[in-house]
Amino acid sequence: QVRPVESGGGLVQAGGSLRLSCAASGSITSIGAMGWYRQAPGKQRELVAAISPGGSINSADSVKGRFIISRDNAKNMVYLQMNSLKPEDTAVYYCNWGRWRSGTYYPSNYWGQGTQVTVSS
Repeated sequence: QVRPVESGGGLVQAGGSLRLSCAASGSITSIGAMGWYRQAPGKQRELVAAISPGGSINSADSVKGRFIISRDNAKNMVYLQMNSLKPEDTAVYYCNWGRWRSGTYYPSNYWGQGTQVTVSS
């Protein structure tokens, strides 16, 4: 089964930037809405940002003005540009393919394996 595959995580100092990418593990015709989630140790997985097929965006208040989600429909990829990173952004970041309805993102069971982002102070 084709799944999302994340890349781009790593260790960065506070104030730095990282760009996460999410591709399909195999051939796929098209992908609908896509989202980035994160899960820090001891915390629940939370939505970071999501983007509809048409480019509408939802993002968490904690990342507004710092993180930018974008997509390349021709390549079936979604990106998360993370700027001004803070230690509290440290988490495993997951890509998800879901649905978009009335401005809300609904995740599916299509999850990637995650990529670790660690921000040092």
